[in-house]
Amino acid sequence: MPSLWAAMGDFFVSWLTSGSKRSQRGEGKLKAIIYTVILFAAVFAAVKIVPVYVAEYQLNDKISEQARFAIVNHYTEDQIRDIIFKVIQDLDIPANREDIKVQNTNHGVMITVNYSVPVDFKVYKTEFNFSPSSEGRDLLK
Repeated sequence: MPSLWAAMGDFFVSWLTSGSKRSQRGEGKLKAIIYTVILFAAVFAAVKIVPVYVAEYQLNDKISEQARFAIVNHYTEDQIRDIIFKVIQDLDIPANREDIKVQNTNHGVMITVNYSVPVDFKVYKTEFNFSPSSEGRDLLK
């Protein structure tokens, strides 16, 4: 096995010395700057986008939960709308009470929320459109 260790040692020595020669000539600095800018742009975009999707996921989870419980607890449409609107306010989602659609169907309750979240990337502005919905089915019908 000494030849394997010697080969690995030679490889690492040549790899380290080739990098130091490159940095002495000034090459690689532009590449490092470009990678750093890309990294910061990705982190900035993630900071703007991830909370929007997390809030939508939490709202969708709460809508599914309320659709199931609304049938068991015999909630009215206004009671369901009030519960969902409180969740929307807690999550800082830019939706109005009128955006919450609650429908009693033959099989249970259908809850839908349509809303858009504006996202400003400083150089580009966009809107993410969401429409989480869930249907709670009555097992007795």
